[in-house]
This record gives sequence, structure tokens and C-alpha cells, in this order.
Amino acid sequence: MSNILMVHSSVDGQTEKILNHLRQICEAHHTVTLVPIAHANNISLKTFDKIVIGACVRYGKHRPQVHNFVKSRLDQLKMKKTFFFSVNVVARKVEKSTPNKNPYMRKFLADTSWRPTKKEVFAGKVDYPKYGIFDKNIIRLIMFLTKGPTDTTRCYEFTDWNKVTKFGKLVSQFN
Repeated sequence: MSNILMVHSSVDGQTEKILNHLRQICEAHHTVTLVPIAHANNISLKTFDKIVIGACVRYGKHRPQVHNFVKSRLDQLKMKKTFFFSVNVVARKVEKSTPNKNPYMRKFLADTSWRPTKKEVFAGKVDYPKYGIFDKNIIRLIMFLTKGPTDTTRCYEFTDWNKVTKFGKLVSQFN
């Protein structure tokens, strides 16, 4: 039985939803603590055997809090079994749905110099009805340019939950 810390950076809730799914899988055999990135700096990593960090991409970048957390805790993370996943809509495309081919994952890892034990990329969600006018129009333009859905009356969830479950089992079973 391991003690697992799960940290999430979620803007619209999809990353948190994915992490909650991972938590449910891992809680069958482990003790899991789930916290938002805003509260993660107050937690000592020493008591955890595994650390899972999930971060969303918004407008082409992971949030600065995630970069800061990883950079400030890099020495501690290197001594643990660590798991990182990025949630972004570009991962809906097969050619950008793996950690080695996803531009946001590659950029984040290069910027932080972190080498997680295991990493994954999940396609996110576009929820036009929830967005304000600015976000709705910017995201619609991005979707138009990348040949994605542009009907702003609908929500589009691209997350492959089987892939999420597989990653959750990997986290749970990894020794």
C-alpha cells in the first residue's frame, strides 16, 4: 500500500475530473491525497511514495503555478515515483496524442527539466456554453484553424476514458 499525492491544475474542471477518476482507481489499494495546485506548496512530499501531477493547457501553455511547483520541488520529485499528465485539446489528434509527440508536454518537460517516471497526454474538453464571450471566440478561432468543432452551442469532450483508466492502473500497480 502506497501513499499517493495527486495534484491538479484545472481551469474548466476536466483535469480535476480526470484526476478524480485516477483517484478512484488508486484508492482501491492505496491512500490518496488529492489537492489543487494552489494548495500543493503547503504539503511536504516526504510522506508520499508516488506523486501524480495533472495539468491543463490553456492558450498553448500549462499554468505558471505548475511550472513553479515542479521547478521548486525538482530535487524532491527526482527521488520519488512521479507521474505527469497533460490535458489539452490538441491531443484529440492522433499525431499529437502521445507524450513524445505532444508539443505542450515536450515544451513543459524541457522548461522544467523534470523527467517523470511515467507520463501521458489526454485530450480535454471544449465547453463553449460555459465560456465567456472572449474565451468562446478565441477558442472557436483556434478550433477553426485546427479543424476542430466550432458550434458554440455545444460541448465537446474528447477525453478517452479507457486511456485514463489504463494510466490509473499503471499508477496504482507501479512499484
